Amino acid sequence: MTKIKICGLKSTKDISYVNQLNPDYIGFVFLQGRQRSVSFKDAAALRSLLKPEIQSVGVFVNEPLENVLSLLETGTIQLVQLHGRENTSYALKLKSLCCKPIIKAFIIKGKEDIKRALDYPCDYLLLDNGLGTGEAFDWSLIQGIHKPFFLAGGLNPANVKDAIKRTHPYAVDVSSGVETNCRKDYQKIKAFIEACHAADHIRS
Repeated sequence: MTKIKICGLKSTKDISYVNQLNPDYIGFVFLQGRQRSVSFKDAAALRSLLKPEIQSVGVFVNEPLENVLSLLETGTIQLVQLHGRENTSYALKLKSLCCKPIIKAFIIKGKEDIKRALDYPCDYLLLDNGLGTGEAFDWSLIQGIHKPFFLAGGLNPANVKDAIKRTHPYAVDVSSGVETNCRKDYQKIKAFIEACHAADHIRS
C-alpha cells in the first residue's frame, strides 16, 4: 500500500481532519516565515492531539542539529525531512545520534539529479519539482528507482491515482493540493486518500 503524507499542518482543525481520515504521516514545517510554518512549541501541542499511530515528520531547512534532535527526543516528530543544503556529513552525524528515519528532498530536473539523490545517505528520498508552483515534474525521469521515495510536487485528488500507477512510490506527499484558500480542506484530503486507495486496489 502506498503511504500517504499530508504536509503543512498548523492548526487543531488540521489535526482533527487527519485524525478522522488516517494518513500515515503528517508534516510540520519548521522554516519560519513560510505560510505553513509552525513553532516548536505549537508543533508539540499539535502532536499531543494527533493519533499515536500517525507519524509526524519535521520539515527542516539547514536547521542546527541540536534543534532536530530535541524535537525527536521529545516525541514531537518521528521522522526528519531535510530540504536545505544539508550535506552528507550532516546526515551521517544525525544518523549517528538518533535511530529515526531521514528523508532528503531533491529537485528533479534531469537524470543527474537522480544520481545525486541516490548517493545521499538517507532512508527515503523526496522527489519534487522544487518550484512551489503546485506543478508536477516529469515523472518519466524516475522510472526504475529502487530506493524508496516520497513523490511530491503538484499532487492533488485528481492526479494522484495516475501518479501512483506511473511511478510506484513508497509514499505520496501533498500540501497545497488539499487546500482551499490556503487552508487544509477536509473534503480534498478525503478525496486524495480515497484516490490513493483506489490506485492501490488496481495495482493489487
